[in-house]
Amino acid sequence: MSTPEGYTVCRYCRLPHPAGVSSCPSCGAALDIRRAVTRSGWIEQPPIKDMTRIQFGQSRVQIEGKYVPVADFRLSGPEWIYFAHHALLWTDPSVQLSNTSLAGGWNRMLSGLPLIMVEARGPGGLALSGDRPGELIALPLAPGRVMWVREHRFLTATGNVTYTWQDTGVWYSTGSGDDRETHYPLGRFGDLFTAQQGPGLLLLHAPGNTFLRDLQPGERILVQPGALLYRDVSVQMHLHLEYPRGTPKFSWGGSFSQRNIWLRLIGPGRVAVSSVFHHTSSEYITRNSAATEQRW
Repeated sequence: MSTPEGYTVCRYCRLPHPAGVSSCPSCGAALDIRRAVTRSGWIEQPPIKDMTRIQFGQSRVQIEGKYVPVADFRLSGPEWIYFAHHALLWTDPSVQLSNTSLAGGWNRMLSGLPLIMVEARGPGGLALSGDRPGELIALPLAPGRVMWVREHRFLTATGNVTYTWQDTGVWYSTGSGDDRETHYPLGRFGDLFTAQQGPGLLLLHAPGNTFLRDLQPGERILVQPGALLYRDVSVQMHLHLEYPRGTPKFSWGGSFSQRNIWLRLIGPGRVAVSSVFHHTSSEYITRNSAATEQRW
């Protein structure tokens, strides 16, 4: 698709915007700064600047704060949003709040408690917060675009973005018998968001710093499973296990001692990782999902 005259393409959300603006009106990314690219090819996603506004339809959201940012919405017209109940910071009395039932279900737990999904309709204002240090990442979705997102990174989405979930299919077990424990380094489920009937907006809360990379067809890369934030659905993924040479091979249920657990990603498509992540277990693996292996 060609870029209209007088427009340029945002290097982060890949949507066109007027040339010369300081921030992308679609994702809020700062554009008046030097592009930061690591030697390995990762692009650093700049934090959305304090008080940046993002327009969607007749409504807008303003990102406020630096360390624990807030998404301050002003809803008008036909637009509405949905979010988990614990993210609501404040609301105008004129905003209509109600429980919502999403296609695919939302039977999720956070810290042992069920997540209740809420929809908000204007006119009026309300604000949402991830309630912990990090960055807000805005992902504009073109009609028909599908994005896979790590569970518990979702903050809110516009009403025309549909939700469903799928099993990540990435797991491994440690121990045996009654002591067997199954680990899900990506979480048990992954969230799938799709824009329907026009452009949609998805907001995520990510810990640490966020880095992006475009994988070419067939290009492979290994990342910490706990670091993956989102990916295009065209990117394939599975476990990759490394057994360092010289490590004693303790037999346990037919498996050997294992020291490094990776997630292998295969392009084409865009991937994003966070610099803050949970480390995987160092216990012996007795079973695992489909994986490649390497001994070095």
